[in-house]
Amino acid sequence: MTQAKYIKDIAKYGLENDQEKLLKTLNELIDHSKKTRKTNFALQLQSLLKESLRQSTNSGLALHGSKKYFSREEDREVNELILEKLTSDYKFDNLVCEDNIREELEYFVQEHKQIEVLRDFDLPVSNKLLFHGPSGCGKTLAAYVLAGELNKLMIVINLGGIVSSKLGETSKNLTKIFKRAATEDCIIFLDEFDSLGKVRDYSQDHGEMKRVVNTILQLFDYLPQDNIIIAATNHAEMIDDALMRRFDLQVKLELPDELHIKEIIDKTLDSGVFSFDNKRNLNKIIKECQGLSYYTIQKTLITTIKRSLLSISKPIDKTHKIDTKLWMSLIEKEQIQKSF
Repeated sequence: MTQAKYIKDIAKYGLENDQEKLLKTLNELIDHSKKTRKTNFALQLQSLLKESLRQSTNSGLALHGSKKYFSREEDREVNELILEKLTSDYKFDNLVCEDNIREELEYFVQEHKQIEVLRDFDLPVSNKLLFHGPSGCGKTLAAYVLAGELNKLMIVINLGGIVSSKLGETSKNLTKIFKRAATEDCIIFLDEFDSLGKVRDYSQDHGEMKRVVNTILQLFDYLPQDNIIIAATNHAEMIDDALMRRFDLQVKLELPDELHIKEIIDKTLDSGVFSFDNKRNLNKIIKECQGLSYYTIQKTLITTIKRSLLSISKPIDKTHKIDTKLWMSLIEKEQIQKSF
């Protein structure tokens, strides 16, 4: 069908007040525009549709036929696939990482803050990002930082709910999530993204692996540019090559070196209330922290602060000194556990 025919049908159904056929044809025109590379036009139509649906929902009025987007049954099904919906107060100041990584993420944020400038020149907007690296290197925090910087709702997906042993069910669940996201200005966060790769190892059906990959590829291709996908994984090598190529930005995060260990300590003690009882011991601790994650270093430091304050064996030190020997013992325990 040509674009002119779609427009004629839209006018016809609008004059006849047939909302169900109007919405159906409008969505078909959006898909047609994307396929014919009229991306800017498709995005503008999509934005109009989202705003219309949002206003009708907020006012308590339901468009006839819009139940296909907001039916109670569908809401219930989709909500079971969502682990959490949240807003974030984290900013770039909370993130400890290499300067080149921060610069890449700042450009990513800038693209979305000035998205209209790129649209005016019909330029694509980066909206699919993969964080990968060892456990505890800051992947989840980085996602929270982007949500905070962009002031966007972040939907954390329950991959345990999406992945199903039933033939074809995983692809259907993914489609439901992306369909919901297309009606909201949000970030979809897929942690442990390699879990979707693991589904392809189950081989309940020879075509199941291909179906899941193809579904994700299609969903990525038709994702509205003001929606953002952030995926995170400890095992990037497990993700299909075709999927990897779909990410506009791939960011590898590493465990902290000495410089970043000092930085995470400084950020944790930013209030200036606490100080260390022995600077020489602190230097030894920083070296001992090598190979541990940001999370582990911060967790053991906070535990040390609490135990230093609440120690029964001695009165509370009014100068709020942190017991470095205690912290060293906690770090040594973590290193021993890590070696197993």
